[in-house]
Amino acid sequence: MQSATIRSITATFLAWAMVVTAQQAPPRPQSTPQPAAKPAAQAQPGTAPRTPVKFTANTQLVVEDVILKDKSGQPITTLTAKDFVVTEDGKPQEVKICEFQKLEEKPAEALADEPQTKTEKIVSEAPKTDAPKVTATSIAPERPGDIKYKDKRLMVLFFDMVSMPIQDQVRALDAATKFVKTQITPSDLVAIMQFSSDIKVVEDFTDDRDLLLKDIKHLTVGEGQGFDALDASDASSDTGDAYTQDDTEFSIFNTDRQLSALETAVKMLASLNEKKALVYFSSGIQRSGQDNQAQLQATVNAAIRSNVSFYPIDARGLVAQAPLGDATKGSPGGSSMYSGSSARASQSNFQAQQETLYTLATDTGGKTLIDNSDLALGIVQAQKDISSYYIVGYYTNNEKLDGHFRRVKITLKDAALTARVSKMDYRQGYWAGKDFKKFDSSDKERQLDEALLMGDPITDMDMALDAYYFRLARDRYFVPVVAKIPGSELELAKKGGVESTTFDFIGVVKDSAGKIVQNVRDYIPFKLKEDVANQLSKHPIVYPTGFTLPPGTYSLRLVARENTTGRIGTFDKKLVIPDLTTEQARLPISSVILSSQRMDVGAAVFSAQKDKKIDAANPLIEGGKELIPSVTNVFSKGSEMYVYLQAYEPAAESTQPLVFRVTFFHGKIKAFETAPMEVTEGLDAKSKALALKFSLPLSQFVPGRYTCQVSVISPDEQKWAIWRSPVMLVP
Repeated sequence: MQSATIRSITATFLAWAMVVTAQQAPPRPQSTPQPAAKPAAQAQPGTAPRTPVKFTANTQLVVEDVILKDKSGQPITTLTAKDFVVTEDGKPQEVKICEFQKLEEKPAEALADEPQTKTEKIVSEAPKTDAPKVTATSIAPERPGDIKYKDKRLMVLFFDMVSMPIQDQVRALDAATKFVKTQITPSDLVAIMQFSSDIKVVEDFTDDRDLLLKDIKHLTVGEGQGFDALDASDASSDTGDAYTQDDTEFSIFNTDRQLSALETAVKMLASLNEKKALVYFSSGIQRSGQDNQAQLQATVNAAIRSNVSFYPIDARGLVAQAPLGDATKGSPGGSSMYSGSSARASQSNFQAQQETLYTLATDTGGKTLIDNSDLALGIVQAQKDISSYYIVGYYTNNEKLDGHFRRVKITLKDAALTARVSKMDYRQGYWAGKDFKKFDSSDKERQLDEALLMGDPITDMDMALDAYYFRLARDRYFVPVVAKIPGSELELAKKGGVESTTFDFIGVVKDSAGKIVQNVRDYIPFKLKEDVANQLSKHPIVYPTGFTLPPGTYSLRLVARENTTGRIGTFDKKLVIPDLTTEQARLPISSVILSSQRMDVGAAVFSAQKDKKIDAANPLIEGGKELIPSVTNVFSKGSEMYVYLQAYEPAAESTQPLVFRVTFFHGKIKAFETAPMEVTEGLDAKSKALALKFSLPLSQFVPGRYTCQVSVISPDEQKWAIWRSPVMLVP
């Protein structure tokens, strides 16, 4: 599916009304004082006030890339604008742009192995200076309707240094060097991008092979290391720590960073009308159940809109994996080595990383190169896929900036010509632009509804979210949901000169069959005056809500919108609520809550439009105060940490004593451990839950990363449960 580039062109006309009289009065002597101008209300009939009148008109240029091939597989090259029939939502459109892009297929003459590049000659002759560049390299845009790169194939080599270890980075750079030297054609223009701590455009589109080779040579091998996700499965290496740490919580944003970098890259390319291929060098993208699925969909949709196809290349090449891992990492520890779960987890992780690459390619019309050590073949595949095509453009007669999807259909006017065509490929529709400031209340509500239900998530605003579960009855669980938004969003709103703003929240829970089973609709007002705004901007905005659900697998989508700037954030999460009643081998426990905040329910900063029964069922509310989960498990040294969980005794008629303790590990060192705490009463007769609570000040800890472990033992039933999670303590 191809994409369209949309441009908004505003034409402004200034018209001055000229005063015309049939007769002119005799000229006055210069010494005679001029009479004062009459007020506008007393103007003579037939005259007009000399006030500028401003007319504004908006129109959108829609650009489509159309691939036309005859039955022999050759491109059809002789068409003009009159040969195409274009409709948008069934309404005819007038074709204003029709350009044929003829691309060469034969590679240019190969370069020598060790060329002295033109750039190197210039640099060697120029005096050395340490002065930084005035401007950074970027992708130069096109003017609306302009075909800047006529008869050129646009390819981007994108190096994801975060996901690739050093040996994979070397292979990726070698493959790029091989392609530039031996396989580039005269029609190819290549740009280079790099992602380490942030995204950087190394070189804009150019056909200067010497310059490209110099850029590739100067990319730093080893850059971006240390930002990669940590493995918390049975296949993870035994690092010598007291326990294998589950770093999933800290890696929650890592995959989003990689996908967001790709989204940023394709948005840079959106201003170019031509087809683009982004060759993505990576060692796979690891995804877990806590990842924001909305970011993957947003990246794919941004690529489709920008007319970009992804061509991911697995830089690991053909991998022959040993059952317990190769010599580049330590062997896993524990019984998983002997049960086979370590080998299964390793293979599953590897396939999951490649599956994300495959999704990026197939959903944008590209192809994936995996399990092949000749990485240059992936670049050649992208090169061959972009063959000669037409650029067809029209100015849509629907000028509404409503953000709706508009379906496009392109056909050929001549029936005989249509019979010759074996392949006609183009993008089937596009999303219209939207101007939030012009939305009325119904438009804003419709926008939230569409963002909630459509398959096009929006990630303009950062948001973190997590969900937990607590047993209420045999077939019913309470699911607290907490979302956090950076306080910097308030800073953006404050710059608009407003004194207050609101956040809208709308959420929906669907079961495994896609049926909506729960929903929520809330808003949070914020004042932006002086100290109040300054304080809020330094802390995340916390939004707690909750649902009552039976055991099962669900999908949750929460949409948040800041109503001054119109920025929207979407978070998608998979929820798995286990049936703790059937747990036999271990002691059933709920989710474990780590928190540093207890908030008065009556003094909440938001106005919730939800059933009061939800608050009554919420186990995190006690004594008029609500415990707010941390979500990211990052705490300040001066705060107090609250630990809360529930253990369940489904068959007990009275409380069966439980013993629990909380332990903190700092690397291999046991930094803190509570004495065994016994709970002998408090069993809830309906939910069969026994609450386990503990709190401690964090001032005694040194800032850094810890592993928090909660151990629960039932001496009578001889059952136990252990929960672990990383915790970050900041000064």
